[in-house]
Amino acid sequence: MARDTTDLTPISSMDDLVDHLRSGEKPEAAFRIGTEHEKFGFYRDTLAPVPYEGERGIEAVLKGMQARSGWEPILDEGRLIGLAGTAGGGAISLEPGGQFELSGAPLETIFETCAESNRHLAEVKAVASPLGVEFLGIGSSPLWRLDDTPRMPKSRYDIMRRYMPKVGTRGLDMMFRTSTIQVNLDFSTEADMARKMRVGMRLQPVASALFANSPFTEGQPNGMVSWRCGVWEDVDNQRSGLLPFVFEEGFGYRDYAEWALDVPMYFVIRDGRYIDATAITFRQFLDGAYADRLGGQPPSMGDWTNHLSTLFPDVRLKRFIEMRGADGGPWREICALPAFWVGLLYDADTLAAVDSLTKDWTFEEVSILRAAVPRTGFATPFRDGTVLDLAREAVRLSREGLAKRARLNEEGFDETVFLSPLEEALARGRTPAEELLRLHSERWNGEIAPLFRHLAY
Repeated sequence: MARDTTDLTPISSMDDLVDHLRSGEKPEAAFRIGTEHEKFGFYRDTLAPVPYEGERGIEAVLKGMQARSGWEPILDEGRLIGLAGTAGGGAISLEPGGQFELSGAPLETIFETCAESNRHLAEVKAVASPLGVEFLGIGSSPLWRLDDTPRMPKSRYDIMRRYMPKVGTRGLDMMFRTSTIQVNLDFSTEADMARKMRVGMRLQPVASALFANSPFTEGQPNGMVSWRCGVWEDVDNQRSGLLPFVFEEGFGYRDYAEWALDVPMYFVIRDGRYIDATAITFRQFLDGAYADRLGGQPPSMGDWTNHLSTLFPDVRLKRFIEMRGADGGPWREICALPAFWVGLLYDADTLAAVDSLTKDWTFEEVSILRAAVPRTGFATPFRDGTVLDLAREAVRLSREGLAKRARLNEEGFDETVFLSPLEEALARGRTPAEELLRLHSERWNGEIAPLFRHLAY
């Protein structure tokens, strides 16, 4: 999760909000790739989750990472809750249940973003292993109950923890017991943004099947391939899920801004203090609500930036586009997720082909897919076929797009090498979750402990 901002530039009109989104436009030559991944910390000897405090806690891991990297500390009321890389070098942050997140720097190739993730994992291991701490790449915590899960001392999460049960039944599960891989991608024009948002929304359930990796809860199979995606069905439907207006021709920045204005806020920050603002929408905030609590300071662009970061649609628009449908997973999938989307969206011909392929998919059809995929994965029916058929075609097109990009490493390989784990899953006809279930049944004698050894970085 990005660092909250305190930019106090006043908002003068709706155009300021729209122009903030528009300011993300870049020429195609400047397109970059930002990969984010989360992982669960656990103690090697007991498999217990890692709390924030203590000589072997998450804070100790952060301090060790700071000493090793020289990155700047991110503090919340004096507590170390993250690290910011120098010269735009990404950030390390904490999710609510202690999920340790790398928000990668904007990089040019999948080779670079994959190498960045691998360096990070190696550095985390070097710091955490002497503490008896390891990290697990999976989409949801496979063993711990919600009450067992630690709480990280971040002010925004205190507000969310109080608010989530008021607007859905699964918000706390989302916060404390799920983990994801995301990729942040650029756009060149409003039309390019709209096409990428539409394609991303249509194909997000397909990506969720390809990266389905959360079949265990509290030590047992949970009957799903992506428990994490199932959780998102009832987190806070005002701010999450599919957005029907994105499917419409003519969708643009203003449509997204108008939607965001009517979503309740989480907080505003003044003088380093988080003020709970869950009782009002951003539109009400602009109209003067809470003015008496802000000491006369008007709504600011920092407030807008922070608000955009608290919206959770399957594809999120800020000054870049975030793909949010994938479960967390092992290191190969950290590299495969950006490769999949870059192949589809960063080559103009491939993007046009994907748009044409999915152009007549309706909001209602994709909504049905989104609801079914967490349970039935590749077997989910769609028209005359299944999601497995859709995934094969999507990965084939992604491979074409990556090959056309022709970004080569020193050995002369292009970025298509990063699609291997997806192609292996398609060849098996099983999602990653189903492969874990097979191992659990056939090799691990129904025990959950071997899963930790299998998926620890």
